[in-house]
Amino acid sequence: MDLGAHLSLQKNLKAGYIFHARTIRDQSILDISSDYARRNQAGKIVAIDLQIGEVTDFDDEWIQRYFDFVSKGTMAEGAKLRITRIPAKLQCNSCSSLFPLDRSTWNNQCPSCQSKDTQLVSGREFRVEALEVN
Repeated sequence: MDLGAHLSLQKNLKAGYIFHARTIRDQSILDISSDYARRNQAGKIVAIDLQIGEVTDFDDEWIQRYFDFVSKGTMAEGAKLRITRIPAKLQCNSCSSLFPLDRSTWNNQCPSCQSKDTQLVSGREFRVEALEVN
């Protein structure tokens, strides 16, 4: 597995956490979490902290239900997914201004220079951020 720039790993024995950040591209939440828990001799995954961009179509409840189904019989069975939503932000290509995306209108016009030449710089994330283990 290529850990690349998306991974930083620490173990905090006192809190029972394994902290890391890993972008989910070609691996599932279960695969990523189980791999790191095993590498750190964890017995059970209690919770998984996820960062999910607000413009993704993933519903929090659906993600938890699906995870409950696929994790049956694994060290992550019963784990709670704690989801943090990452706000969508745009950056203007004309003046470099950063500003929030208004999802009610999907307006991408820069409030500083009025340009519509913008790009989404956050809001599409899907990362495993941390594990809580026993």
